[in-house]
Amino acid sequence: MKKIVSKTLNCLVVEDEPLAAEGLAEYINTTPFLTLHTVCNNAIDASGILHNHQIDVLFLDVHLPIVKGVDFLRTLIKPPQVILTTAYQHYALEGYELNIVDYLLKPFSYTRFLAAVSKVKHDNAQNQMNRTFHFFTIDKKQVKIFEDEIIYAESLKEYVRITTINRSIITKMSLTELEATLDTSRFIRVHKSFIVSTDKIDAYNSSSIESGTYTIPIGRTFKESVTNMLNSL
Repeated sequence: MKKIVSKTLNCLVVEDEPLAAEGLAEYINTTPFLTLHTVCNNAIDASGILHNHQIDVLFLDVHLPIVKGVDFLRTLIKPPQVILTTAYQHYALEGYELNIVDYLLKPFSYTRFLAAVSKVKHDNAQNQMNRTFHFFTIDKKQVKIFEDEIIYAESLKEYVRITTINRSIITKMSLTELEATLDTSRFIRVHKSFIVSTDKIDAYNSSSIESGTYTIPIGRTFKESVTNMLNSL
């Protein structure tokens, strides 16, 4: 099922200058269609936040400690929409080569900020049209879950636990029934009791898969097919 969903956009600010971070936070809180999720001052913390939470907009400073902003951006396989913030205009071209939405040259006004995030809002509305979701029965209610938010699913006999980046739900259905509804190019059965999103896999070996803080076992009879699929990604 597909549908346009109206919501505020979760923002992550990665900025090591306190005054600049405070200014961005104020601009975000002033904008009705934006929500400030987190402010952090380095790429390492940002990486963990991006993996474990649904972030729609990343405000990324170019000059960060340890790992520079552009270098960090190169490591992201599927980044959210990115707006670079920098005091140096020559970084703009490099940023656009990495598919950023816009760059903000410090210091910037709220008007300039609003122009940048309006591009994000427009692009997000287009992307929402292509987000696949499913409704699952939970406590006599139909609850919507987007496929791109699912990390893994686990069989609990007559029920299935679906763990997403935001929450975990339990619904009455078999794992095989769930598997039949999911996009087979994005999900893989790795065990008689587990299905995993290939987008959320951080590491794997012959016996298990790691996704953030989760470790999912690979069943003995699934090892060859799992290895072949993951090697082809």
